[in-house]
Amino acid sequence: MFGPWTFKKETFSKWSKLLLPQRFLRFYPPVFTVRNPIVSGVRQAFKEDFQVAVIAFNLANVNELTDLLGSKQINKCKQTIREIFKDVFQKSVDDNDIIALYNYYSEGLAFLVKIDSKKTGVSEIELLIRKMKASVNAILVEQYPQLRIDFHTGYMFVEKNSRDVDEALLKAQHQAIAMADKRVTTEYNDMLFEMGKIIEEKGVRLLAQPIIDVSSNEIKAWEMLSRGPVGTALESPLPLFSVARQTGMLFDLELIVLEKAFKQIVETGCQQRVFINFTPMTLGNPRFIKAINRMLLKYSEINPNRIIFEITERDSIDEVMFFIGNIKKLRSFGFKIAIDDTGAGYASLHTINKIMPDIIKIDRSVIQDIDTNKVKESMLKGLLLIAKETGSLVVAEGIENEGEAAVLSRNKVDLAQGYFYAKPGDMNLIGKIPS
Repeated sequence: MFGPWTFKKETFSKWSKLLLPQRFLRFYPPVFTVRNPIVSGVRQAFKEDFQVAVIAFNLANVNELTDLLGSKQINKCKQTIREIFKDVFQKSVDDNDIIALYNYYSEGLAFLVKIDSKKTGVSEIELLIRKMKASVNAILVEQYPQLRIDFHTGYMFVEKNSRDVDEALLKAQHQAIAMADKRVTTEYNDMLFEMGKIIEEKGVRLLAQPIIDVSSNEIKAWEMLSRGPVGTALESPLPLFSVARQTGMLFDLELIVLEKAFKQIVETGCQQRVFINFTPMTLGNPRFIKAINRMLLKYSEINPNRIIFEITERDSIDEVMFFIGNIKKLRSFGFKIAIDDTGAGYASLHTINKIMPDIIKIDRSVIQDIDTNKVKESMLKGLLLIAKETGSLVVAEGIENEGEAAVLSRNKVDLAQGYFYAKPGDMNLIGKIPS
């Protein structure tokens, strides 16, 4: 770790400097007040319906480096590391998404970024972290070839519904740093305890959003959406799944979601198809198929032909050892496979080629304003051609107005979902979709 941390507002006065994006290219004094540009940036991000993530980097082997370099040279080395990190970060992230880069105690580094929760998943944050570490190490090797430099990293989301943005930001900072070190500290233990409690009590709520037949306006399927305990920092799915991932509980959490979905299907007598989200990490877990077998025995009323495993996040499936084998076994049971976020980048197209999904879900980034953007409509047509080649049904996500819906109808898209049709809610309480 670069340096100690105490959870007090006074610590902000000890930050050495704060570097904001290019539109604020000068150093600001680190006074954390209502007028502070960091807090203002966070508030503005929330107003624009973004999440805000704190990403922390700590030097893991500082004692070893101090022994090798000596107390005088280690400070110069740390300063070099900080400057390289800042440069790499600014080159890795769109300037419009950067809220701040800053030091704490003149040693640790943290970055504050806007996250579009509709487009960006936890795996993309981890991919950014991996790329940054690789880039920084490549540069450092040239300057300090005799050293082996290791980093611990962690990230946390600023609680969006907090009344006090200052306190929420401080808390997220502290938790991100605790995650980076996996220290036996109160903060990390608190997160382990809260996540463990959710797993033990199966404290996950499910909402259902209908998926509509574009031609008939009838409900053809439902997507199950997960929420953590009401009124907690883990209520929103992005922080819930990020903490689960960083504490090694993602597999258990996603199995709880699956069981809750099966239970809700049985209790409601749902006859439509149901989409349930899974990360490649869970789908590729060697224990996953055994867990599915146990679940099917427990819920014998479930018809696998009506269950769609929707692959979310953008982890590389090539790095998950049992992923392809498990997908084949799921299909042998009768389950269907869907790919999420198609059109958002290369990863989803690569996944389509590898597994030939039964259903392709077109990302909101393609659909948004498609009624006024001919390029996006051309993209849609291209994705429809890909779906035709793979024999896949198409679901368009994130429909928010009549104009977008009209484009889907004109292009004969199979299915659609979004606030234009219905917001997520209880399966029993969502009424008929208006004509």
